[in-house]
Amino acid sequence: MTQYIPEPTLGRLPWYLAYVSMLRASDVDYVSSTAIARELNVDPSQTAKDLSFLKIKGRTRVGYSVSELEQKLTQFLGFRRQHLAVMIGCGSLGRALIADSGLQRFGLRIVAGFDTDPALAGREVDGVGIYPMSSLEEMRPRLGAEIAVIAVPVDKAQNAADHAVAAGIRALWNFTPFRIRTREDIIVQNTSIYSHLAVMYNRLASVTPSPCKQ
Repeated sequence: MTQYIPEPTLGRLPWYLAYVSMLRASDVDYVSSTAIARELNVDPSQTAKDLSFLKIKGRTRVGYSVSELEQKLTQFLGFRRQHLAVMIGCGSLGRALIADSGLQRFGLRIVAGFDTDPALAGREVDGVGIYPMSSLEEMRPRLGAEIAVIAVPVDKAQNAADHAVAAGIRALWNFTPFRIRTREDIIVQNTSIYSHLAVMYNRLASVTPSPCKQ
């Protein structure tokens, strides 16, 4: 049985990975949990607890092996396994995600795009074909995709999710600000860039700019 990992911990692990990857590129051999915590502004005890899920032990007064920690984090997070996905909604955001080679480096390969716009059917983005939404259920088993990335207008999000689940999709990566409702066994990960923009704008408005030095 897969060990349950608290969501906040899962959210921090990629930050740890990014940091230790930078250390490895700089030929640093060892790093302590305290140094990682200080760099990422996390409580040291929390960092040690997070890393304990990796079943890796640091050396006293030396810390963790950077190369081993990077390897363990990459493997633990699933970035070395290939996960096949379909893109639902092939507007500007959808096409940008299809073309993003960085996703493949983290294990996500978008194998096809689907859209309700007839003008998009038959097009390709970086070699990935775009098909009518009506063909998703027929094509999904052949594509082998278990993940659907959803980037449709907000009023189409629930319908897109319903189609994906009916086609056999097991996980939804939702880029819309709509909170999708679906079966309990379907994984839904919400990534609303608009929500993050709202937070940033609010913080900007509440902070008084520092006076410019003459």
